[in-house]
Amino acid sequence: MDFTLSNEQKLIRNTARNFAQNELMPGVIERDEKKEFPTKQIAKMAEMGFLGMMVDPKYGGGGMDTVSYVLAMEEISKIDASCSVIMSVNNSLVCWGIEKYGTEEQKDKYLKKLATGEIIGAFCLSEPEAGSDATSQKTTAIDKNDYYLLNGTKNWITNGDSASIYLVIAQTDIDKGHKGINAFIVEKNTPGISIGPKENKLGIRSSDTTSIMFSDVKIPKKNRIGEDGFGFKFAMKTLSG
Repeated sequence: MDFTLSNEQKLIRNTARNFAQNELMPGVIERDEKKEFPTKQIAKMAEMGFLGMMVDPKYGGGGMDTVSYVLAMEEISKIDASCSVIMSVNNSLVCWGIEKYGTEEQKDKYLKKLATGEIIGAFCLSEPEAGSDATSQKTTAIDKNDYYLLNGTKNWITNGDSASIYLVIAQTDIDKGHKGINAFIVEKNTPGISIGPKENKLGIRSSDTTSIMFSDVKIPKKNRIGEDGFGFKFAMKTLSG
């Protein structure tokens, strides 16, 4: 197997390295100490195309290969771990999950904005008693015919406060076990959503990690990802994808 980087991959690596050193390094310690979200830095990352690197260009992404993405992530991570985790969640979990398994309507409405950095997303799996175990979800999304009614709490959510949309894993039919779990796109401004205080995570304190509480949140049926019961597979494939 040939591990030699292509000229394009080297260019992407060098571009990310220069960006990190010139744009992210100034003030990185102060942002972390003050727990200050890197708003300006993330906006510049969006302009550079770092928030949707592997997304198909027809949805506003860079259409790059995985190696190029990893090289860019590595250079960003060397300088600012907060910016890198924001970038990682938006690329690897949210953009990838919607592009791979979402409908064309979902891609048109959400993926284009995510890939260009107009908005960022969060992935809501972990819970106070479930950690990253997708089979032990306590959050429920009950089918109400015209919509789902979402209730529960998600913990340790990266981009919890700054995200505009959440990918939420929830239990729809507990009797079906993991086959009763679904995944949903939930807009942050939907009534019934409240966000907990910012949590401290050593070295990435300028990213916002929070708990998110859902109380009788109505989710349109069209915002479910995949067929009914696909949520467990979606979570596992997205986390490993």
